Amino acid sequence: MEPLHQIHLEQHFQPASHWVITSNHGFISYAQEELRRSFGQLKSRMLVSGETALMELPADAHEVLRLLEEQPAIFIRHIQPVHAVVEESSMKADLPASAGLLVDKLFEQSEAAMENIHVAVHVRSSVSNAPEDKALRDALRAAAEAGGALSAVQNPAFIISLFIHEGMVYAGLVTPAQAGSDWPGGAIRFQREEGQVSRAKFKLLEAERTFGLEFSAYRNALDVGAAPGGWTSLLLERGVHVTAVDPAKMHPSLMNHPRLSYFGKNAGEVAFEPYEFDLLVCDMSWSPKVTAKLVIQLLDSVISGGTVIVTVKLMHKKPLQTIRDVTEMFSEHMQILRAKQLFHNRDEITLYMLKY
Repeated sequence: MEPLHQIHLEQHFQPASHWVITSNHGFISYAQEELRRSFGQLKSRMLVSGETALMELPADAHEVLRLLEEQPAIFIRHIQPVHAVVEESSMKADLPASAGLLVDKLFEQSEAAMENIHVAVHVRSSVSNAPEDKALRDALRAAAEAGGALSAVQNPAFIISLFIHEGMVYAGLVTPAQAGSDWPGGAIRFQREEGQVSRAKFKLLEAERTFGLEFSAYRNALDVGAAPGGWTSLLLERGVHVTAVDPAKMHPSLMNHPRLSYFGKNAGEVAFEPYEFDLLVCDMSWSPKVTAKLVIQLLDSVISGGTVIVTVKLMHKKPLQTIRDVTEMFSEHMQILRAKQLFHNRDEITLYMLKY
């Protein structure tokens, strides 16, 4: 038996491609539904319950990536093409040779040049809390370097991405933009800081990174439902003047900040000047439509072209319908640039919008 072989998919669709798709836990079925609506049909096998699946789509890899670039998915956290499959045991029987063969196969299938390209290696497993397979990762890294690539941890041009399940290694080569993240499986990890107000800060940090924002470029922000102040604290760190509105108390460490104005009321009870803010952010645990109505009521205080970032809680049994309803409400007033379930979202998504 050959130690490495390419997956053949022609028996089902012509053409077709295989993908390892990862979502936030409990949302893989919605990622499947999004892809089914885009491609008409798919076949799927669960690798990690509720989170990761091996999917077969009735289009070649180039077409899949093109369509996902044009119509970004909400619930796909990470996507990895499967360019090759190898038995884990046979690969490890002669790891240096198998790693070299696999790396050559991946670059050949992707039609990508290896010379002087920064490449990262991600190895994941369907076994919960499995220790990192450092030997496998290092062998792949060495094989890529032997082919002329440059090893990279951050900002790679390509990622050699492996997913191990029940003794089989599913391997693909992908760019961070195509994968949706340069973190393994899209699991973005921020280090908790001493004195951090709340973990909600991570959501806004991830939104800044995912949506290509630079909060330091904004001058005046309105934070709706701000308490205890996780989002406010990040904006203050970026040098923004923040107006925080919430009947609940803000964290004491923020209250004397010279660039903070705090209103201990519901946002609907506070009047703001027209075009006062160039950024509005809102992270509240209210029903989606109530949140949307409140944000829309506040839009007169935002400049034309101002940025609006809102989390939408998916508290109902039909999240796709909830998203459709809320985005229809917002689209009358704003351009929706992206709807995405971030890694730090739980039962919610984040909307990135610009006011008309």
